[in-house]
Amino acid sequence: MSIALYHHAGSGNHGCEAIVRGFAEGIAAQSTGASREPLRLITNSADEDLRYLPADMYRVEEERHMNRHLAVHVAYYAWRKVTGDRESFLRYRFPMLIGKNRPSLAVSIGGDNYCYPEMVPDLILADRMLVSRGIRTVLLGCSVEPDSLSGDRAMLEDLKTFSLVTARESRTYEALLAAGIDRERLKLIPDPAFAMEAKNMPLPEGFDADNTVGINVSPLIEQYRGEGGRVLDSFAELIDHILRNTDLQIALIPHVVWASSDDRGPLDKLHARFADTGRVVSVGDHPAPVLKGYIAGCRFFVGARTHATIAAYSSLVPTLVVGYSIKSKGIAGDLFGTDEGLVLPVKDLTGQRLIGAFEDLRSREEELKRILAEVMPGVKARSLDNAAVIFGLAGEKNEG
Repeated sequence: MSIALYHHAGSGNHGCEAIVRGFAEGIAAQSTGASREPLRLITNSADEDLRYLPADMYRVEEERHMNRHLAVHVAYYAWRKVTGDRESFLRYRFPMLIGKNRPSLAVSIGGDNYCYPEMVPDLILADRMLVSRGIRTVLLGCSVEPDSLSGDRAMLEDLKTFSLVTARESRTYEALLAAGIDRERLKLIPDPAFAMEAKNMPLPEGFDADNTVGINVSPLIEQYRGEGGRVLDSFAELIDHILRNTDLQIALIPHVVWASSDDRGPLDKLHARFADTGRVVSVGDHPAPVLKGYIAGCRFFVGARTHATIAAYSSLVPTLVVGYSIKSKGIAGDLFGTDEGLVLPVKDLTGQRLIGAFEDLRSREEELKRILAEVMPGVKARSLDNAAVIFGLAGEKNEG
């Protein structure tokens, strides 16, 4: 039996890394002895995965990159133009999924891939290529904007081709049901990253255990807002407020370090503004379990990256999300029964609103910790069901 994860963008996005780790830990718990074999990880960046992931749990296979080979690039574009064979690009990209070593089951790391319209055409082409060759596919831990299900017929038809879809929050689950996804092929299961274990390391100098506010800022929210300076100014106002009115320390924690979208860019700018105070520490790049360990050492967390906030929730840290899609509200709503006061939409972001939301978070500290302590054991246990149901599905294929 062979399970391959595909559409993995690389572990320089530590949210992608956390999904892979959480899923792999669940698979390892399902398989024992001779039945255990490394999980095949089809990745956009083998260098990143070899740097961050434990080698004994994965067989890393890199996608082929057409744009790195000019002659190949030109030849395939010419072929596509003449024949209209759009799938040819995906056959070049994923030969390991359709050749003689094809997997029993191909698992698309869903996340919020289907929330980005520019990605959807290639997602559809890859899925169609696999299904046409008799390969069963799974969409793992997805979030999907409800409006897109009625506005993009091709995407909806693609979602119906999966043998199994696991939705990571209720809003997506209900939207997929309403759009006609077969209930038998659809499961509501928390994100696999909830199950990823933290790795506790010595805290950096200036990181006051249990009296620090962790802050994560993403270039994505700057792009989404269209006013990068104003986003940074809003976070700067929050930090200034915390330093002036509390004894809390600040830890700036990145969660994605891709050159194209590096959290360290905005976080370094914030650190430069407040370094002289001696109360703001910058946490550098680390594997996802180490970052989760640092986040677990915070008293509060304010974050933009979804998996940075999942690390905080699963460590029982009261968390304010600066969100820009359904996933933020959906995950918070499932944990607390409401996202009210727990998710600040990016479009509404100002310094005053961010400070107000943080102060509301502080006032509810004990209540939120109590709720997280009550719900999180069940959430973590259910997140392992991603591996259980997929392992079972792969077993059915193997027996057949």
